[in-house]
Amino acid sequence: MTSSRPLRVAIIGAGPAGTYAADILSKTDLDVSIDIIERLPAPFGLVRYGVAPDHPRIKQIIVALANVLGRGDVRLLANVNVGTDLTLEDLREHYDAVIFATGSFQDADLNIPGIDLEGSYGAADFVSWYDGHPDVPRTWPLTAKEVAIFGVGNVALDVARMLAKHPDDLLPTDVPANVHEGLEASPVTDVHLFGRRGPAQVKFSPLELRELAQVRDVDVIVYPEDYDYDEGSLAAIDGHHQTKQVVKTLNDWTLREPTGASRRIHLHFLQSPHEVLGEDGKVTGVRVERTTLNGDGTASGTGEFIDYPVQAVYRAVGYWGTEIDGVPFNDTKGVILNEAGRVLSEDGAPVQGFYTTGWIKRGPVGLIGSTKSDAAETIANLVADSEALFAGTQASPEQLSPDNVFQLLKGRNVPVVQWNDWEVLDSHEKALGEAQDRERVKVVPRDEMTDVALRRD
Repeated sequence: MTSSRPLRVAIIGAGPAGTYAADILSKTDLDVSIDIIERLPAPFGLVRYGVAPDHPRIKQIIVALANVLGRGDVRLLANVNVGTDLTLEDLREHYDAVIFATGSFQDADLNIPGIDLEGSYGAADFVSWYDGHPDVPRTWPLTAKEVAIFGVGNVALDVARMLAKHPDDLLPTDVPANVHEGLEASPVTDVHLFGRRGPAQVKFSPLELRELAQVRDVDVIVYPEDYDYDEGSLAAIDGHHQTKQVVKTLNDWTLREPTGASRRIHLHFLQSPHEVLGEDGKVTGVRVERTTLNGDGTASGTGEFIDYPVQAVYRAVGYWGTEIDGVPFNDTKGVILNEAGRVLSEDGAPVQGFYTTGWIKRGPVGLIGSTKSDAAETIANLVADSEALFAGTQASPEQLSPDNVFQLLKGRNVPVVQWNDWEVLDSHEKALGEAQDRERVKVVPRDEMTDVALRRD
């Protein structure tokens, strides 16, 4: 196939999914012109705004993403919201193809009585707060001495650790000043994590779990009566090295005595959330149902209930994709309706020029390796469709000029942050950190981020 012009592609989202898609697409034999459109003033998505500040090892993924975004063959248009600053019709008029890589950043629902009481929160919202997301409030209500977390994945561990950790131990990280100040005022002493199945079914990664025991002045407490292994559990332990490591760590902890630390993290297994208890509209406790394993790794309720006094509840039961008006959505799975990355209409036919990748394509599962292979599948299908994309474009030659969409945004008074502007903000944050002997101090307010990036006084 030959064409007299590059294929114009917009990728919506500058996190790992979108950036890997851009990288893979740029290395195909197809002549392409790629814009990554990001709604926040900073790139990197959940790596910047979803990884706890005391996990700089994971944040090193940013280095690889920056190498792609900064090399010059992919253009970043950040601080641009699809739906308001640019409509879907705008995208169709200025690009041959659009790849949605918007991720999953909302909390999945947990439908139990009392979940809407004051003092009940989504873990994703709390993560956005402590990571300095520009679109969440600067403060967080940290008034509880005892806290419950429903969920036994890495996000639940992050929330527990951030709540229990002494705030001054976060100072070497990029934790924002408002977050440190908020955590300093927290009276928390006990954090309880609840999982409805046994130790062999938790979703912790071995490294994250082991790190929990290294937190200063925090005891991790487990309960031998919560440990049970059925045939399904034993098969999972034998068949998965990570599961074996996690179970060994948890088993080892049953032999440890508490040190008398001022704060405690309690891990409870075989206890399923049943109800959030409250008085006067506020959380006062949680009621869980004791469960038993069924033999295949699943669990059923026993009818035995246990109440725990807590003043705050966090649900960490997964992320959920955000629907984009006009893009077909699977309400059951919380993803864009698609097959192998091709967006599908409600009747199952592919939508001309629309693709998707990452968590908004497959759901919030898998690590970076999954994100790369996911992007490769989507890009392979886009390349296979390239002739149809050229033939079916709604864009005029003038509209397909890269400068045209930028001028459109400028005419709408959108303060677009490009890669060189982000580098200014990046250097500013590092300078703030250097003054405090830290690697970086995040700028949090959106208007301050754009003012710094765009060199506005």
